[in-house]
Amino acid sequence: MTTPILTFFNNKGGVGKTSLIYHLAWMFAKLRQRVVVADLDPQSNLTAAFLDENRIEEIWEPTQQQATIFQCVKPLTGVGDLKPPELQHIAQNLFLLPGDVALSSFEDTLSGEWPNSLSEVNLYRPMRILTSFWQVMQLAAKKVQATVILVDVGPNLGAINRSVLLATDYVAIPLGADLFSLQGLKNLGPTLRHWKSQWQKRLENWNDSQDSPQNPDFRLPAGKMQPIGYLCQQHGVRLDRPVKAYDKWVQRIPTVYRKEVLEELPAQGIRQEDDPYCLATIKHYRSLIPMGQEHRKPIFYLTSADGAIGSHANAVQDARSDFKKLAIKIASQMGIQISQ
Repeated sequence: MTTPILTFFNNKGGVGKTSLIYHLAWMFAKLRQRVVVADLDPQSNLTAAFLDENRIEEIWEPTQQQATIFQCVKPLTGVGDLKPPELQHIAQNLFLLPGDVALSSFEDTLSGEWPNSLSEVNLYRPMRILTSFWQVMQLAAKKVQATVILVDVGPNLGAINRSVLLATDYVAIPLGADLFSLQGLKNLGPTLRHWKSQWQKRLENWNDSQDSPQNPDFRLPAGKMQPIGYLCQQHGVRLDRPVKAYDKWVQRIPTVYRKEVLEELPAQGIRQEDDPYCLATIKHYRSLIPMGQEHRKPIFYLTSADGAIGSHANAVQDARSDFKKLAIKIASQMGIQISQ
């Protein structure tokens, strides 16, 4: 039995993805789900949200060998094998597999093994490397008996993200209301289908190879990459843009999502706020976000002692309700039972 993996992915950056994952992780933990958060973005912004710089510096020390996901897979670049991770215990039910700026150096290794994984012989090593992220994340989940793994990745379509998506059961797509997010959505759908198709060929090749029966305990991810919906930023994130411009782009999302991601017929007359594929409209919460960053806690845990008074206190309550609804909705899409 493996733990389901949900990756938040868009090859367009600046859509609030990291903040979204951070808050959802805390909310899942609050709802008594044991959560592993895996930071697979070499920029490591999610790690910086959970840990202070002094702790991150300790984790990135050369003497550390299993504190980040890169340190776990790095031996595969030589003659070694991957190592089980050492998780950071953030809070009750919440664990972090930290990111690492050095992870970008693993890109070439993954790119080189992609064609090798279609060879007729000596398949174990390339398949081990290509699925190393999945292997490490499953080891992490087993270690703490996690019920869900949430993954952050960078905004690109490179080899690192391809291997992350091979490991992914479910995909949620954060979007902004602009041309660039729509174009990213158009790129993302076909790319996911292509990666999924290419991975199925490799799984078939592995199953037909001589290496497969020689490694009966070697498990591989199915590469489901099932889209569960999209999330859209609320108007107000970019105050320099008029409401009309926002509405122009946001109301095109339902059609583009169906056509490019799901390969369904375009939606006729469905507005984004009524679209069943829209998981949520993410509010901007104004000054609560920097307040939460200052106190290193999710915005729905801010108190009057942190400065959340007056209208801020009401916004904290709204945020708690919004993220609870979103976590429950996402869990339902993934088949995870949450007792309310």
